[in-house]
Amino acid sequence: MKYSLFACLLLLGVCVFSNCDNYSNPNTTEEGQDPLLTNEVPITQHITNNLTYKDTTYVPIYSDIYSETKGVRFQLTATLSIRNTNFRDTIFISDIEYYDTNGALVREYIDNKVLVLKPMQSIDYVIDEKDDTGGTGANFIIKWGANSTNPKPMFQGVMISTNGQQGISFLVDGISIATHH
Repeated sequence: MKYSLFACLLLLGVCVFSNCDNYSNPNTTEEGQDPLLTNEVPITQHITNNLTYKDTTYVPIYSDIYSETKGVRFQLTATLSIRNTNFRDTIFISDIEYYDTNGALVREYIDNKVLVLKPMQSIDYVIDEKDDTGGTGANFIIKWGANSTNPKPMFQGVMISTNGQQGISFLVDGISIATHH
C-alpha cells in the first residue's frame, strides 16, 4: 500500500512539474535536450544576405480533423519533416513559424539563429496530439535559402493518430509561396 501511494504521488509530481509552461517541447529527448538545437548557429548577415536562392514554403498541418460531423474532431500528432535532398549543398533555414486556423502566430521555432541542414540531413518538428492550438487549418511557414541555383529540399507534414481500433495517417507536401533569386 505504501509503495502504490508513493508511486501515485511521484506520478502526480511528474505530471504537475512537466506541465509548468503552456508549451512543452515534444522534440526533447528523455534527457531533456532538444537535438534540433545542435543544428542552429548564430545569425549573421553573411549567411542570410549572400544566399543564391531564397524561398518561403507553406506546409499545411492538421492538428485535428473532423470525424462523423463538424462537431466531432479526431486529434492528430503532426510532424513537420524537412529534408535536404542534395548530396553537395547545405540549406539554411532562417524562420520556422507555426500558425493556427485563424492565421495567428502560435509559435516560432528559430530565434535569432539559422538552422543549418547539411547535405542529405533531415529534421523533424512534432506537434503533440494533445496540442490543439493549431486546429484544422494550421500551417508552417519556412523561410530558407541555399548557395545553389536549384536546391530541392522536401517539406512535408505527416499526420497520424489511433483511437481504439481506428487509425489514420496521411501526408501533405509543402509548396513554395515566395521565391527570391
